[in-house]
Amino acid sequence: MDIKIRIAHDEDENYAILLSKMYEKSAKVRKTGIATRSPEYISKKIQRGDAVIALKDKQLVGFCYIETFTSGKYVSNSGLIVDESFRGQGLAKKIKKVVFQLARDKYPDAKVFGITTSPVVMNINFGLGYRPVPFSKLTSDEQFWNGCKTCVNYDVLLRNDRQLCLCTGMVAPSGNEIKTKDEEQETKDSFSV
Repeated sequence: MDIKIRIAHDEDENYAILLSKMYEKSAKVRKTGIATRSPEYISKKIQRGDAVIALKDKQLVGFCYIETFTSGKYVSNSGLIVDESFRGQGLAKKIKKVVFQLARDKYPDAKVFGITTSPVVMNINFGLGYRPVPFSKLTSDEQFWNGCKTCVNYDVLLRNDRQLCLCTGMVAPSGNEIKTKDEEQETKDSFSV
């Protein structure tokens, strides 16, 4: 598979309309929780260096972006999408690894979180260190929850006072939390010799 996965840059803005259509089509096909995104929104993510793109030559095959909430205490990896003709090849996992590292590099103090209905994404997240949590352990930032308004399950979320939906909430420790734990373990290991 000769696919390049990299941080998106200004030249990639020409994919914004196509990406918006991909999200819309995926939401209709899956009939599950996937929020749609406008081309303008996608362009902003690309301009800020908060997106990862996967290309085969110049063909768009995948995308994902990051977003911060609660004054940088939380960062989400959102909008993971893979062109349907490239699914089942492990591309989603590769994109998710790159965007996860981008989130940790840009926001080392932020907990990384997300919500999803996809068992595939849940499995990928679990492998990256995410763990399922109740929605009360996620950001309370209105901006995040407003992103759910275009999801077909938004009424379920509202009926349950944003404490329960068809999505599963998942959180991974911040990059600095991992670093601190690793340093503590190294210290323990050096004294136990």
